[in-house]
Amino acid sequence: MTALEVRDLHVRLAGIVILRGVSLDVPEGGVVGLVGRNGAGKTTTLKAIVGLIPVASGAIRLDGRDLGRLAPHERPALGLGYLPEDRRLIGSLTVEENLLLPAWATRRRESGEHLAFLYGLMPELTALGGRRAASLSGGQQKLVALARATMNSRRLLLLDEPLEGLSPALARRLAEVVRGLPGVAVLVTESDANRMRMLTDRIYTIERGEIVRDA
Repeated sequence: MTALEVRDLHVRLAGIVILRGVSLDVPEGGVVGLVGRNGAGKTTTLKAIVGLIPVASGAIRLDGRDLGRLAPHERPALGLGYLPEDRRLIGSLTVEENLLLPAWATRRRESGEHLAFLYGLMPELTALGGRRAASLSGGQQKLVALARATMNSRRLLLLDEPLEGLSPALARRLAEVVRGLPGVAVLVTESDANRMRMLTDRIYTIERGEIVRDA
């Protein structure tokens, strides 16, 4: 079953065409990669799905529902989580407070259950729960940001360059966590196809805003 469908997506920013007819599918419970150089349109694709940038034409559907009809703040309630490349943790809050922010924003009642699931999936976070996010190393922050993104991702998780800058050991650990998310469709971007294969064998290649290869 296909969870995410992107069809003939076109995006223009400041009069410049960024995406030219991008189409891709992510199956339920599957991990799909989007690989391309910097500026190829990877981040723009994710931001269009989340609703952070306007779409000129095309369709984005999650479980058959047209996301284009929803405001950006309404999309997380459908089970959509997003990890931007720059992490965007709130340094003055504790790790646990950062993890709970998406649940607070969407008023999820079962947030405590999911937090317990996250600590079980990523035991290394348990000792960090009371620490301020600003005191963590870059690798620790990446893991916390990934865990936070999964708080709402019951159906779809979007990851922008999650392996960038990580040591090989930490990259393998992050890949293990992503593959361990039950029933969640994952779309992940990377500039390096070799790193991407730690996560998936299904890869779309994007160049100058167009999908040029699906392998």
